Amino acid sequence: MPAWAAGGAKGPSEVIFIAQLVALMLVGRLLGEAMLRMGQPAVMGQLIAGLLLGPSFLGFLWPDFQHALFPQAPEQKAMLQGISEAGILLLLLLTGMETDLRLVRATGKASVYASLMGIVVPFGFGVALGYFIPDHMLPHPDRRLITALFLGTALSIASVKIVAMVVREMNFMRRNVGQVILASAIIDDSVGWIIVSIIFSLALHGEVDAWSLAQSVVGTFIFMVLSLTVGRRLVFFAIRWANDVLKSDFAVITAILIIMSVMALTTHAIGVHSVLGAFVAGILVGESPILTKHIDEQLRGLITAFFAPVFFGLAGLSADLTILADPQIALATAGLILIASIGKFGGAFIGAELGGLTKREGFALACGMNARGSTEVIIATVGLSMGALTQNLFTMIVTMAVVTTLAMPPTLRWALSRIPLSKEEKQRLEREEIESQGFLANIERLLLAVDESTNGTFATRLAGIVAATHEMPTTVMHITEGDIDDKKRVKQEAAKAKDAASIVQEVAERAEATKTLEEQSLLSLEVSTLVGKPTAEIVAEEAAKGYGAMILGIDKMVARTNHFSDAVTKLATGFEGPLLIADAREEHRKHPLHGTVSILLPVNGTEVSRRAAEVAVAIARATKAPLTAIYVAPQGKARSRRAEEAILKDISALAESFSVDVRTAVRTEKAAGDAILREAARRKHNVIIMGAGRRPGEKLFFGDTATALLEKAQQSLVFVVS
Repeated sequence: MPAWAAGGAKGPSEVIFIAQLVALMLVGRLLGEAMLRMGQPAVMGQLIAGLLLGPSFLGFLWPDFQHALFPQAPEQKAMLQGISEAGILLLLLLTGMETDLRLVRATGKASVYASLMGIVVPFGFGVALGYFIPDHMLPHPDRRLITALFLGTALSIASVKIVAMVVREMNFMRRNVGQVILASAIIDDSVGWIIVSIIFSLALHGEVDAWSLAQSVVGTFIFMVLSLTVGRRLVFFAIRWANDVLKSDFAVITAILIIMSVMALTTHAIGVHSVLGAFVAGILVGESPILTKHIDEQLRGLITAFFAPVFFGLAGLSADLTILADPQIALATAGLILIASIGKFGGAFIGAELGGLTKREGFALACGMNARGSTEVIIATVGLSMGALTQNLFTMIVTMAVVTTLAMPPTLRWALSRIPLSKEEKQRLEREEIESQGFLANIERLLLAVDESTNGTFATRLAGIVAATHEMPTTVMHITEGDIDDKKRVKQEAAKAKDAASIVQEVAERAEATKTLEEQSLLSLEVSTLVGKPTAEIVAEEAAKGYGAMILGIDKMVARTNHFSDAVTKLATGFEGPLLIADAREEHRKHPLHGTVSILLPVNGTEVSRRAAEVAVAIARATKAPLTAIYVAPQGKARSRRAEEAILKDISALAESFSVDVRTAVRTEKAAGDAILREAARRKHNVIIMGAGRRPGEKLFFGDTATALLEKAQQSLVFVVS
């Protein structure tokens, strides 16, 4: 025995524990990289790492070293097992975060039929198989039904993570068939964890009777209903509170881990497995409007870099492939793989036919649903820990998971490559590609700074339209010059802020209704309120909570006819990100909420001009407004007609992708502002939306063209500022 392992005989050794972690992470990472380069999922490398470090390989070639590195002493195994148990919950949290229930709604009956048939058929096969297994392979022959139910579950659930990896790699994530495959895998996962939890409850009772089954089903049903209603609001509130109030590092991640743990404890308390609580917590966390990409990446990095290789490595360590040297067990394992594949493939294909998919699409879906991957390993681990599976059955299931998962990527790639792209689907994909790379799509949270003026109402209307494009959580900051230390005054101002929030909701709902049926969803827009004075400090304090853009609209926008007022300058100074500054004029001063809209969009090919175009298209689409894009070529300077055409063609393509008609015009003028105003008057536009960049200086200044518009325009102005 090596010197560093000598402590294992006296009790748990920290040195051995650290060596185990290093071995699992290092070998898992290297094999994961190798798997990725071979077109296979990295998680398979982590599982194979455990197999190589366990009795299947290292224990066979060098048993003394393997036993020294992974001793069988219960207290030593408990240290690694503790990390693995935490890893199960965190992996289920991550799986839940990747579960998009909106995708299930969008794909309709196709994914539901495919998933349900893909569960029912192999589940029946697995249960039937459980009754043919010899008694010596069962942990408790007198409780055969529990093992049979567990086998049925193990054979029926697909791995959404593996499916998503291949679909994403093949650029099928937004294809119709790709979405159906993903949605079916999501339903598989969701139903699977509910079934596992119920079976766990039955195993605790030791038998299957009507009362225990009713307790498990009713308890699970109540938990799911409360989680997806009251629980959703509580989770959203907790994450928002941690993000906005707590100043310490990684506060939101701590909040997420606490939410996961509380929900896992809740499911354990009602008699079902804690994995269901972690999975549902992940769904709610993933739907939280405040969860930024940065926070998501931090949490994902912790789980995939540390907990995943330890958990899957330990699962591989627990499997002993040397048992396959026994012809009877090897034959049983081959039969298990065959039954699992036929059942899953056949059930999913039948479901796809019932759901209205073509045979090629159904074949691709069936290929994708046959991967078991990480989901199967987790289920097998739970089954082993609760006594529903023997060590041999566990090894057989892990082998089946490895074989089906390694076979899925090449078969799914081949099947997907045979599915043609329709004209309608091509247009949708082009629109979504443009949208995903745009300005509005990357705003995760919106700040609206307004007062009770008509201009504030006009800006609030714009905020509702912008927020509806991607269901952006919006905070209404009601700006007041008065004394906000007076309780009565604060109450009055808070009521005004809530009125503005109601307008945002109302406008957003109207904007959602203008989308195509394919794009529409159940709008879930979170709008909160606060009251503040027009100071840079107040805005900066709120902006630190993480906003992608701020919309600004107060009564006195302009001072001395062509400069922004001091109040506007202060508010804009406090926000370092993109701004949308609204200045309602003429008709929109009289009817800020319901006045007609006709838009003129000056463009010049810059990034901020492109951002303004996105805003203009979104407003034109929501209000069914006419839209004209104008390019003003400087008089007396060399012009490139090709460049002008390219700029306007880009804007036309953007508008067309959202089914918005746009006129284009090129004008030559020494003063761009004059050309813009003449075009607006000629075509009777009443809103000018223009991109602008902040210029250095104490005053808010966007250049001569913007200054000219501020001074002379009768049309309402919206500046999209970088």
